[in-house]
Amino acid sequence: MKIMRKVDLHLTQESGQTSQAPWRLINNKYSNMILIDEIPVLLKLSQNSLDSIDVEYELLDENVNEKRIYDEIAKIYDLDFNLNKFYKFLSNDEKLKPSIDFCSSLRLFLAKDPFQSIISSISSANNSIIRWTKSMHKVSSTWGKKYEFPSGTFYSFPSPKTLSNVYEDEEVNNHKYVNNLKACGLGYRANYIKKASKIFASEINPSDIKDMKYDEAFETLIKINGIGPKVADCILLYGYGFTEAFPSDVWIKRIISYLYFDRKDIKVDKVRTFGMERFKDYAGYTQLYLFHYARKSGLMSKLKPKN
Repeated sequence: MKIMRKVDLHLTQESGQTSQAPWRLINNKYSNMILIDEIPVLLKLSQNSLDSIDVEYELLDENVNEKRIYDEIAKIYDLDFNLNKFYKFLSNDEKLKPSIDFCSSLRLFLAKDPFQSIISSISSANNSIIRWTKSMHKVSSTWGKKYEFPSGTFYSFPSPKTLSNVYEDEEVNNHKYVNNLKACGLGYRANYIKKASKIFASEINPSDIKDMKYDEAFETLIKINGIGPKVADCILLYGYGFTEAFPSDVWIKRIISYLYFDRKDIKVDKVRTFGMERFKDYAGYTQLYLFHYARKSGLMSKLKPKN
């Protein structure tokens, strides 16, 4: 199957979005298992041109039609988002325009499982991309359901109920356990993940958040211990596609301050408000492009505080 849409698979996969860990690259094909109506489908995506995606897939149950597979791929890579219209928006702001060349064909990498995005985003807080993605692979392979395909073994992401019942610490009642959250490299975040899993297992259905307005969804998330404004906005942007979200941390603060406030020291919450008000429905995409632009252009190194 070929999907005719402009997208840079490599750039999108490796851009550090907290929806999920990057997919496995096997024989130059981004491969991962998704569930379609609870039926496992192994996707293998590649491209020879940024204008299209080549899709191969393996099924363990033939009762999945190609239209459903197409729809899921389009959702994960946000293929219905109009990049050309967005680039016109960026071009109207001289401070944003340079990001187009560095980020051409970059799209949102949306969660195939909203709960996975919640846990991935919590895991990413004050953490490197390499470390949190490694932790998420470990969580999946330890507690996710195992599926054997001709191309290899893949795992689903564990459910809220499953994660709510796992051990958090290295030692419980003087017995050491290998299969625990801290053994996955999650550190202090293990406690937050355990508590969040309990909430999403018993109080909040992760799927309900997509039906909320942005403000309600944001307020719902930040009431959960371990989810601050930045993590909440990451969940809403990368997990649910709320493109009005503008995840803001110290790096986005430095970038926005450099571009729009003459490097003045402004608070992160003010940066978030500025981004949402100035960029509106394009806030999330603008944040994604600015962050990646700063990483790839050398601007981020320039903005590091001097010792």
